[in-house]
Order: sequence, then structure tokens, then C-alpha cells
Amino acid sequence: MSDHPRLLPLLGATRHGTRDAMTCLYRCGNACEHPVANTSDNAYFGDVVNAEVSRRGVVRAGAVGALVLGFGGGSGALTFKPIPPNKLDTLVVPNGYDHAVVIRWGDPVLPGAPRFDVHAQTAAAQSKQFGYNNDFVGVLPLDKRGNRALLVVNHEYTNEDLMFPGFTGMDALSAEQLRIAMAAHGMSVVELERVAGTGQWTPVDKGRRPYNRRVTALNTKFDVTGPAAGSAWLKTAADPKGRTVVGTLNNCAGGVTPWGTVLSGEENFNQYFVGADAAPAELKPKLERYGIGTSSRYPSGSRKWERADERFDLARHPNEAHRFGWIVEIDPFDPESRPRKHTALGRFKHEGANVTVARDGRVVAYMGDDERFDYLYKFVSDKKFLKGNSWAARKHNLTLLESGTLYVAKLGQSSAAEIDGSGRLPADGAFNGRGRWIKLVSGNRSYVDGMTAADVLTFTRLAGDTVGATKMDRPEDVEPSLLTGKVYVALTNNTNRGVGSNPKADEANPRNANKHGQILELVEERGDNTAETFAWSLPIVCGDPADPSTFFSGYDKTKVSPISCPDNVAFDATGNLWISTDGNALGSNDGLFATAIEGPERGHLKQFLTVPLGAETCGPFITGDNRSLFVAVQHPGEITGASVENPASNWPDGDYAKPGVVVTWRLDGGPVGS
Repeated sequence: MSDHPRLLPLLGATRHGTRDAMTCLYRCGNACEHPVANTSDNAYFGDVVNAEVSRRGVVRAGAVGALVLGFGGGSGALTFKPIPPNKLDTLVVPNGYDHAVVIRWGDPVLPGAPRFDVHAQTAAAQSKQFGYNNDFVGVLPLDKRGNRALLVVNHEYTNEDLMFPGFTGMDALSAEQLRIAMAAHGMSVVELERVAGTGQWTPVDKGRRPYNRRVTALNTKFDVTGPAAGSAWLKTAADPKGRTVVGTLNNCAGGVTPWGTVLSGEENFNQYFVGADAAPAELKPKLERYGIGTSSRYPSGSRKWERADERFDLARHPNEAHRFGWIVEIDPFDPESRPRKHTALGRFKHEGANVTVARDGRVVAYMGDDERFDYLYKFVSDKKFLKGNSWAARKHNLTLLESGTLYVAKLGQSSAAEIDGSGRLPADGAFNGRGRWIKLVSGNRSYVDGMTAADVLTFTRLAGDTVGATKMDRPEDVEPSLLTGKVYVALTNNTNRGVGSNPKADEANPRNANKHGQILELVEERGDNTAETFAWSLPIVCGDPADPSTFFSGYDKTKVSPISCPDNVAFDATGNLWISTDGNALGSNDGLFATAIEGPERGHLKQFLTVPLGAETCGPFITGDNRSLFVAVQHPGEITGASVENPASNWPDGDYAKPGVVVTWRLDGGPVGS
């Protein structure tokens, strides 16, 4: 007889047609219960004819190679046999592969961290242990042989139902338990070592481990950079200069920069604040645009952290909310350095940011605002990237995101009259068009009427509304291919599209009541990432391949894996696109998929893995030698009715659910996927 508790039947409930109600509560503060935040009336800039854009790749700086674990070969063909959709409470990978948990909630990060005990948690202990609900995963090499690396992970949010035994509600939590939750947010930096020359990695558990670090919402200080730093919008009683923020919230996806730092996006920060009903009247429309309800003290989904820290009460500190929603940069190689919030990249519900080096040497960051009917952005730096790993080059490159030009995307259509919301392809056989980047702000100069540069950067959504940006179906991860220069956007879903008075389908968002999402491909004019015009298309319209509203670049759909709700994207060293999912609306567990994006196999999507019950697939990250693939298993067992005592999943240890990071590798040592 097993000594592990038997899983008890639970009553499931869903919202948004995909996620469980428990995930809606903790992940985004019941965003689907709140009105659509974007009430602007933005139209397309015309029904324009699609034009071909040069497909030349961007020139990457030579130093990029130093930031990956050197690629040692591999054909690039995706040869693994796809796994079938399933509802198993385990992580499933193809035949010929193995996997292992690298680190999980509560494991030690800092030397001297106490052993985790779910019944005796403290904020001090959690501040030294691996945090909760890991999302972004980055792996940065520490040696030339590829045997040591730094794992950098975001901890997006907490689920108190699944963290605290005997949980009965937020109001019953002690101030110390609220501080534990704050400490479980943020980021972790953990030194890893390769296992016996394989694709497996494990944390270093002996010695000084000088790089190991916990960044938390509880007490980590952040410097603020860029044009909005020190502005009136960011000043508070605790920080009258508006240049130092305590903590980071709801860190979702991110990216590794060419100079060896990590970017992290602050996403659903709205749910942490209360008291907006007593905020100044002139501020309320701005708070509402960011999803902070102003009609009651406690909007649906409030975490009530103000009981442990008064700065989360907007009735007392109305500017505190403006200090979140930024792109954060952390230097994992300098554990004594203070992380920074870059205001030049704008403030919204950042999924993340990914950087490429353009042909002229400037760096370009692509970003999505993860909300129904919100926008796609890019930032172009003023300064140019310096190659090499000298101290002077690194010091210079650390300033690249402090000044530049911020743009928002406006997409035109080539077949607008044919889009009826059904997902039926236009007569030209493609969803495509041209678009342009609308300049919002450059340095301290605003290009938006009636808004200063600080206004634009602090209330970037309102700036996008003013210039008529294109409303998208939840733009999440945005990542450029280093081989082709093309940019890929995960548009997760939008069940409100075309419902009631909400905007109807358009060519970039071609289905009403969109449950499954799509992948957007951008090709910048002349292959120049700094260009102000681009061509776009939808290579993948997700869902069941048997559904006529799906599209996989014209590939034979009888050979394609079903996919729903794309969330994060990544590339392997040979240029294949990997897609993780969040909220599979087809009824099976979330997973990770891969497809070629060039050549005859373009659109041949294959499922590589699935995560356990109730979990979301985050990351992913493929090392530069293509031998190790990391994913974050976020919120396993997050199903209505679950608790520590009555888990819906007992992954990974057979007792109660714990979020964790997993690595998978080929048993024969070859490149993953190929």
C-alpha cells in the first residue's frame, strides 16, 4: 500500500473557457470578471495590399556566442515521435528521452537555507528558498566547457490554497503568512552543474555558491532608470525622489540579453493593490485602464497585502501602483548589484522582453501586453551595442535600455472584407498584411498629443489608445529568431473577441470567441529590426487540426499535433520554433510543441511533452548546444477544491503539488528534438 495520500475527487470549474477558476483567481486576480480594460475605438489604418519584405536575417553581434553553451551539431530536423494529448499527472516526454526535476518550490537557494517544511514556513526562510510558481527560465554559462551555468527563474505568483495547510481564505492569513507570499514572489539565481557529461543539470549544493540569489517582493530594492524616473507619477511618501522601488510583482516571461543579463516582465500587478475607490478622482481612469477596480475597496481577486505592508493601499499611497508594470533587468553575474526597472520600455502588463542586435548595432526589444485587446510594442535603443566581454563594453551595454524610442504596432489587412470571424482563409490563402510601428516617445520627447514623455511611459496603454494601435488577442511572448531576424508573437486567446460590443475579428485576429489563439510572424522592412514598417502573417492558427478554422502554414493537417493557447516561444540552435501552452481549451494537459519555420516542414507542428494535471508549461529554454531543454512546470494541481491536504496533483514528489523546473535530454546525448 502506498504511503502517499490518495488523490480525492475534486469539483472542477473553469473561466475564460480554458483556465480553472482557481488559476483565474491567483494568476490574474479574476481578470475575466472585470470589464475589458481597453475601451478605445481603434481601427485599422487601411485595407492595404500585402507586399513582400526582404527575408535577410539581422546581423548579430559576435559576443552573443559567449552567452550560449556552444552548439556542437545537429541536423535541425525534428525527428522525435510526437506524444499524444493526455491527462496524466506526470511529465511525459518522447521515447528516447529522459527528464529530471532540477529545483522545486522550497529547495535551498542561498547557502544555509533551512530545510523546507510546509507546516513551519517563515518569510525569512522563504527568502532563502526557491520561490513559488516558476515562469521564465534562462540558463547562462559560467565556464567555456559548458559544465557550469546559472539558472535564472521568475516566480510569478503564489497560490495560498496550495501553500498553507488549513487555508480558509485571504482574510484568515496572518501578516507573517502574507510576508511569506511576498518572499515567494520575485526571482531566483541558482548555480548549476552538468551531470556526468549528459544533458542533465543539477544545483550545486556545496561551497560558497557566490552567484546564488533571491530577489523578492518583500525587501529587494530596485533602481528606476529612464525618462520617467523621478517623475511625479513615481514619487511616494517612502520614496519622495521616485527612484527606488521595493520589490517586483507577478514576474512572467523574460529574456537573456546579448550582454549577459536577464530581463523580466512585471505582468498582472493590479491584483496586489486595494483602496483605489479612495484614490484621487483624476487618477481613477488611469487605474481602471490598468485593471485596478475603483468602485470598491476590494475588487475581485484582491490579495490584501496591505495588511502586511500599507504601500499596497492606494487610498494611502495612490502612486505605488505606478511603480510596477515595468521591464526589470538583473545581472546574475553580479550578485551585489541592484536590479533596475527600465521606464524607457514603457509600463503595461509585460509578458516579457526579448532583445536582438540590429544591423546598425542598436538593440531592439520586442514586448507584448498580455491583456485582451491590448498591444504589441518594440523599443529601439539610442546607443549601440559594444562587442566583446571587456569591463568597459559590459559597463556600456548595461546602459542600453535606459534611453531610446518606444513604438506600438498598427497592423493593416490585405483581405479585410473576407474576414467573417469564422477563421476561414481569405482567397489569397493567407492571413497577412503590412503594418507600421507608431512612435510614442523618444528620449524625453513625447509624440502623443496631450501627454509628456513621463505620461507616455507611465501610462503606455493610454498612449497606445490615443494613436490607434491595433487591438490584439492577448499578445504574450515576443521573440526574434537569431537566424532569420523574423519575430514571432504568441497570441494566446481572446474569448471576448466579437462578443457583444467588443471588437470583431480582423485578419490578424481572425476568429470571434477565440479560444485557441494563434502565432503571429513579423518580417521587418529590409530585415532591419529598427525599421518602422513590416509585413506580417499568421503561420499557425491554433486548435484541433480537424477544425477547418485552424491553419498550419498549409502543411498536411492530418500529421499535425493539436495545440491550444500558445504562451511562450523559444528557438533551438538550428532555428526551430518551440511553443509552450497555457490553458489548453482542447481538454488535455498543457504542453510543449515544436515546428520548423522555414522550408518544406514549416507548419509541421509536433507535441514534445506534456506537464502534470492543472499545470502550465513555462519557459522553455534550449541550451546553445541543443542538448538540454528546460521547462518550468507552473501551478501543478491548481484545480478548484485542491489544497495541501487534498491535492489534485502530487507531482513531483508524490505528496502535495510543488511548482518546479525540469530539464529533459536525449538518452543518446544527441541534440534535443533532432
